[in-house]
Amino acid sequence: MSETNGTGGTGPRLRAVLDGIPTYKPGKPAAADGPVAYKLSSNENPYPPLPGVMERAVAAAGSFNRYPDMACSGLMSELAERFGIPMTHLATGTGSVGVAQSLLQITSGPGDEVIYAWRSFEAYPIITRISGATPVQVPLTEGDVHDLDAMAGAITDRTRLIFVCNPNNPTGTVVRRAELERFLDRVPSDVLVVLDEAYREFIRDPEVPDGLEIYRDRPNVAVLRTFSKAYGLAGLRVGFAVGHEPVAAALRKTAVPFGVSQLAQEAAVASLRAEDELWGRVGTLVCERTRVHEGLVGQGWTVPDSQANFVWLRLGERTVDFAAACERAGVVVRPFPGEGVRVTIGETEANDLFLRAAENFRKEHL
Repeated sequence: MSETNGTGGTGPRLRAVLDGIPTYKPGKPAAADGPVAYKLSSNENPYPPLPGVMERAVAAAGSFNRYPDMACSGLMSELAERFGIPMTHLATGTGSVGVAQSLLQITSGPGDEVIYAWRSFEAYPIITRISGATPVQVPLTEGDVHDLDAMAGAITDRTRLIFVCNPNNPTGTVVRRAELERFLDRVPSDVLVVLDEAYREFIRDPEVPDGLEIYRDRPNVAVLRTFSKAYGLAGLRVGFAVGHEPVAAALRKTAVPFGVSQLAQEAAVASLRAEDELWGRVGTLVCERTRVHEGLVGQGWTVPDSQANFVWLRLGERTVDFAAACERAGVVVRPFPGEGVRVTIGETEANDLFLRAAENFRKEHL
């Protein structure tokens, strides 16, 4: 016998908005039984946990029959000291994307608008539509950079939230201080601007501001950070936001109770205490980024200057073919069909395989 929802239909009545929401697509993993050896599709850190992290995480795992510290007290204290901010300005969550979803919950609902560049982080349209708000996508410039003038022009009295992904995922391009501050000066004080800085540690351009400096004097600015990229804790899902007290308090109120595991909290604290090793690893990846960028330019590709741990190739209709060629050569990249591919900077061997694949593809198809 079929179930009904009380109105003659079958099954529960779900929100109609879900029909128009795309499913988040993670980077494709390397095949376990095939020739592919390296995964360059998810912007993961190729290094093992930082010194001391595994030991602290294993110790925490011994008590995972207990709930974690819901307030993330140890991690919050460490973050406050590390960045020189009040604990009341902090909120944690399951990666920066988990905190981003809470930002939608505290600002936006049906009838509201959320502005972000496009293409940018593919979770933005998903979490916006889940909240019931309307996404307003503003195209990147021809150089694949945020068009801040156009974004400011898109603000209406329905705008509640603006994401600025800096560096931008998937293009790696950045917004510099002068243009960002001009933009912020044009944003109404009751609109929250979120500086998504998931790749902050890889920036070497001195003109790119630290969002934590920007937020201090602007109550309508919040900053997103994560331990998933540079710190190498992608599998543990821990991120945080920094914002003025009303914003941070609202984020803590809407966070999933006990969302950040104790294992993740302890690993994040240990990672913060191993920053000497962290910066060495990040420096190595930045050097590899430069080598890959120069190699691609030398082959004849047009590649935006990346300040993240990946590079972007705009390939249009050849995107899927290029990704397939890379996979045959032993590396998995992240295609955005009809647009381009994002390629994570990985181990030297993986980067070498990718460069050879790119060179061969260009010779054969372009």
